[in-house]
Amino acid sequence: MPALAASALFLAAGCSAEPGAHAPSAAERAEGAEASAIATADTGQPLAVAAAPEAAATSTAVARPGATGGKVRKTGLKVKSYDSHTRRAVISPENKGTSTGEGRSGDEGASSPSPSAGSTARPRGTAVGDVIASAPAPGAPDGLLAKVTKVIGESADGTEVQTAPTTLDTLLGDDEAKGSVPVDPASFEVERLLPEVKVSWAKTGDIHSGPEGTKVPLGSLRIDVGAKVGTAQGAPASATASVSGFVQVAPEVDFSYGGDSTGSGPAAAYLGVSGDWTSRWAVKGRAAASAQPVRLPFAKLHADPVLQVGPIPVVVNLDLTCYFQIGADGNVTVDIEQDLKGDFKAGGTFGPAKGWTPVNESHMTSSPVRTSVTAAGSVKASLGAEATVGLYGTVGVTADLAPYLRGEAAGSVDATSATGATAKTGVGASGAWAVYGGVDLTGTLRIQLSVFGTPVFQHSIPLGTLHREWKLADGKV
Repeated sequence: MPALAASALFLAAGCSAEPGAHAPSAAERAEGAEASAIATADTGQPLAVAAAPEAAATSTAVARPGATGGKVRKTGLKVKSYDSHTRRAVISPENKGTSTGEGRSGDEGASSPSPSAGSTARPRGTAVGDVIASAPAPGAPDGLLAKVTKVIGESADGTEVQTAPTTLDTLLGDDEAKGSVPVDPASFEVERLLPEVKVSWAKTGDIHSGPEGTKVPLGSLRIDVGAKVGTAQGAPASATASVSGFVQVAPEVDFSYGGDSTGSGPAAAYLGVSGDWTSRWAVKGRAAASAQPVRLPFAKLHADPVLQVGPIPVVVNLDLTCYFQIGADGNVTVDIEQDLKGDFKAGGTFGPAKGWTPVNESHMTSSPVRTSVTAAGSVKASLGAEATVGLYGTVGVTADLAPYLRGEAAGSVDATSATGATAKTGVGASGAWAVYGGVDLTGTLRIQLSVFGTPVFQHSIPLGTLHREWKLADGKV
């Protein structure tokens, strides 16, 4: 189931240097980015939204709402472990346990005496009321957004605290942030559900994954599939049904937040997924009749990109399920192939007047590669992707993008048409036929979007259905 400027995520800053000039290390670049984010937050300017650098893979931000100087800051703390059942976390300085000189200056990394469990002594670096946002950590693979409700004690591993769920507005306050970030195609975990599935991607530095010779634009992920589907009873061996082709997508995560100066939650928010889409695929043969279209997933993909929203690591959970779906009456035999290109955008936007409302857009253009329809009947096949996007482990938006091919014929038909060629008609046939391309975009807004701090709605909100269809070829015989 887009293309944000892929270079923002995949290109490392490569500046030429004069002989003898000092090239900044990764740690120095990360510290510079952190300082810039904090400076931006302190000036009241909108917070930058970008892909978190690799150096921030374990970063943590902490705010102390209501306290003097309680503005959110990136810290030297990290979530050492988290238990999702008890909601207890162990928090320690990033350099805890390192030798002298390897950590930060001062005694931040030094071990402290361990008070007994339940002690009210303030642990070093955290306190009741702190709001913590963490990148993925042990026990919290989707990241952690929580408020400290109790200090349990300290141990050799760090400070153990009791936490409770909280929302992003407790960190972002009256700040503003907006941006779209491409998802690194190499970061996806891929589960192949059918044997004939091949996954390809490419990034800078001539880094490529997938079958040799497969060309994939930088920042895009390509999934090739080929599979047989049920053939209609009584169909000749030559009418074996199959679906084949590829989906190529460059996914982006879209995030925005607008704070309310009254402290009553955000005045605006948006979460969604978008990107560029390319596919070439074909349906062939005489598919078996089915009362309901049959959907067959062929690949599941998951990624947890971390957005750096000012000093805050916002963890986005993105899942893509690629599938094909076919429905037919068991009569018509087809051989249809098309090229499809375009983009899509799906998500939810919040405003105080209307609350959460859906956003769904798709712009596609296609061209037929070949079309063939034999006998009267109908068939419709989709090669699509269902995407879910959420924050810190809570699903917020589900979007189903389903480009499709549809063929239908009436009477006794035997017709073919190649791109740029005149239709050829079988002798003695009579009737009409047509082949269509189209796209459906559907989805749902989920209650978990309240993670922004917006009012909770009582039920899921349908995105509605975006439906477009166009004729690829037709004829009368």
